[in-house]
Amino acid sequence: MTDTTKVKLEGNRLFNAQDFSIVEKILRNRHAFFEEVREGVDLQAKMRAMLISSICFFALYGAVMGSTHSLWQTLSSAAKLPILFLATLFVCVPSLYFFSLLFGSNQSLSQNITIILTAITVTAVLLLSCAPITLFFLLTTTQYQFFKLLNVAIFAVSGLMGVVFLYQGMKIVSNPELEGANTRRWVLIFWMFVYAFVGSQMAWTIRPFIGAPGTKFELFRQLGGNFYSNVIYSIGEILGFFIVR
Repeated sequence: MTDTTKVKLEGNRLFNAQDFSIVEKILRNRHAFFEEVREGVDLQAKMRAMLISSICFFALYGAVMGSTHSLWQTLSSAAKLPILFLATLFVCVPSLYFFSLLFGSNQSLSQNITIILTAITVTAVLLLSCAPITLFFLLTTTQYQFFKLLNVAIFAVSGLMGVVFLYQGMKIVSNPELEGANTRRWVLIFWMFVYAFVGSQMAWTIRPFIGAPGTKFELFRQLGGNFYSNVIYSIGEILGFFIVR
């Protein structure tokens, strides 16, 4: 192996390590990170690192969710969970960007995507940090509805923390002195609710992530109902009111 090849391989390994180290940078010093985003420092490298990190973290947690059923469900959930978040990002980013422009934002599309990817990355790493809890209940309980609601709660808390990072990032990156700053803040808050609604319905559309016991593997289920009504029914089954089919 030549010296040039060794240098390239070392460089690739270093870069791959930096892909995951960006998570620590975001969590430890988010203000400095968002300041770099505001200045436009290495946005492409940041986006690439966060994209790789979040895909890996989502895939690992998806595999944990799917392991309740079968190998095929494990592989399916590992693939579908990253797709869920990236598809939601693809659907929702244009609305935030163009509505922000309409009310005087000076942020570029790359800056918007970087900030949103920050929220997604934080959500992904928090989900992965909860994987031991999920595994614990996977091994100690056989109640399907409880396990499903546990994951809904973990996603809700992790997603909420991601949204907090998104809001803080937008405040730092945007210029509060520009006209329409208060309106853009309300646009962002409204967009967060839209993002949560789209994400939950997207998850319902490409389900299952957790295979129901005693059923055959299904890549997708028939459309019908919605995420929120199913959560209510699941709570009702745990309390003994009715049975979810």
